[in-house]
Amino acid sequence: QVQLVESGGGLVQAGGSLRLSCAASGRTFSTYAMGWFRQAPGKEREFVAVISSWSGGIRKYVDSVKGRFTISRDNAKNTVYLQMNTLKPEDTAVYYCAQGRFGRTAPEDPSDYDYWGQGTQVTVSS
Repeated sequence: QVQLVESGGGLVQAGGSLRLSCAASGRTFSTYAMGWFRQAPGKEREFVAVISSWSGGIRKYVDSVKGRFTISRDNAKNTVYLQMNTLKPEDTAVYYCAQGRFGRTAPEDPSDYDYWGQGTQVTVSS
């Protein structure tokens, strides 16, 4: 049984930083791409970032977070991180981590992920 548990969300002022963590269990973590998505009230779930399996040599970001967010992974700890700097009110959302389907390199489509965490709330005040 695969489990993904996010942590690190909270309330922060605009311009501040947060680091989200997602601890995975249940299958060989290093084998799978890991992604972060977010969903704001009244909006569809949106791709935020993805890191490829193993050494994480491929990283992709949605344009709105490029230069501000950094995704990384620690295979020894079965954990993926999302460092979020220079946060803006429009970053307010529930953030979800997800584990890619086997063989997907660095997917951006939610349908290419087969396990999801429960989500963690990030609120950025202006």
